[in-house]
Amino acid sequence: MQAKSPASPPEYGPPISLAAAKKVMEAAEAEAAANARPMVIAIVDSTGHLVMLHKMDHAQLASVDIARVKAETALNFKRATAGFQEALASGGVNLRLLGMPGLAPLEGGVPILQDGRVIGAIGVSGMLSS
Repeated sequence: MQAKSPASPPEYGPPISLAAAKKVMEAAEAEAAANARPMVIAIVDSTGHLVMLHKMDHAQLASVDIARVKAETALNFKRATAGFQEALASGGVNLRLLGMPGLAPLEGGVPILQDGRVIGAIGVSGMLSS
């Protein structure tokens, strides 16, 4: 019996359009408003360039960089950043993640997919994980 190989990560697609990024941003802002949390929301395209960044009133200043790095981490690794947070929580060799430059091992970064391809990523900071 052959072991199943893990699913291959999605390929990168064309960069997210500004129109699509605006729709994603609107949904994220609505979620933040529903939870009454001042957030910073960053969206990067599939080439890693910042497309949109919104700092809501009263959001902490540190969240600007944190949201951007969460988005970049989700893009670069083609996966949600929550997985890195979970890996760190288990300790052991996973603590080596802390030494990786540019990695945000914190929940709040998610790739944006279109037709199964990564076209960008979103990172949010300022809300408690739930």
